Amino acid sequence: MTSGEGVDGGGLDHDTVPWRAFLAEAAQRLATAGLPNATTEARWIVEEASGLDAAELVSGLDQPATVGGVARLDHLVARRIGGEPIQYVLGHWPFRHLDLLCDVRVLIPRPETEQVAEHALRALDDVRRRRPDGHRATVVDLGTGTGAMGLAVASERPGTEVWLVDASPDAVAVARANLAGLGMAGSRVRVVQGSWFDPLPVDLVGQVDLVVTNPPYIGADEDLDPAVTDWEPRQALVAGPTGLECYREILVSVGDWLAPGGVFVAEVGATQAEAVSHLVRDAGLVDVRVEPDHAGLDRVVVAQRA
Repeated sequence: MTSGEGVDGGGLDHDTVPWRAFLAEAAQRLATAGLPNATTEARWIVEEASGLDAAELVSGLDQPATVGGVARLDHLVARRIGGEPIQYVLGHWPFRHLDLLCDVRVLIPRPETEQVAEHALRALDDVRRRRPDGHRATVVDLGTGTGAMGLAVASERPGTEVWLVDASPDAVAVARANLAGLGMAGSRVRVVQGSWFDPLPVDLVGQVDLVVTNPPYIGADEDLDPAVTDWEPRQALVAGPTGLECYREILVSVGDWLAPGGVFVAEVGATQAEAVSHLVRDAGLVDVRVEPDHAGLDRVVVAQRA
């Protein structure tokens, strides 16, 4: 960063000025750009640029900033002011107990999907209670993106065999990177590329305890926030003319892959629960129920193979 440019518009001396001053400058720039969470986002960006985590930043703000760190800070602030989502600017984002690599190759993990993962974990626990002692549960996460839901299962239910599936080679690369960060908890996780169930080994037919999915469910003519359409991958958002196309594709064969008593859990659009529930019943699944999100919107459809 040079004098008169970027965060340090006043020409601050990087060798003596603490991170605290650059934090204030970054927050001011973000606020001037009209970003509503400028103070919080500035802190996150300073953490990323300085290499200090949230706990370290408390004392680290009084440390002198480095030239390289300030240059990175300026770059990140500029990207955010340009409209790039904060999740992509930072390059990672929390999901339940995980910190996931997140960039423009994949959808941003959202709080609604964390709730889907919660329902999936509860459903898996119910299935395991009905299985014989020593049963190793098998879970398939279709359209995995970052790998968020499947990796949450792997980390929170150790020993579960988890398959992460996505048709996008970019998404598969991100999911594999996130799997590598899981350590020993990821030892029974596999990432495969292909359309829905196609890349799975045939010996899983009739053996899967849980299928969980957050597929594309936006209709082609639906209006979306430009922050979504300008940055997030369209193929992970738009299903087709009605928004129900991916559910239909999945449900054609989900009953074949689920074990008896296995469970299907899907995230749905805020107005799609009834339509998806009908599709689920038509696919032969039973005990269909709809669960709301924290905003009270019907967001999760859960069903079982008889």
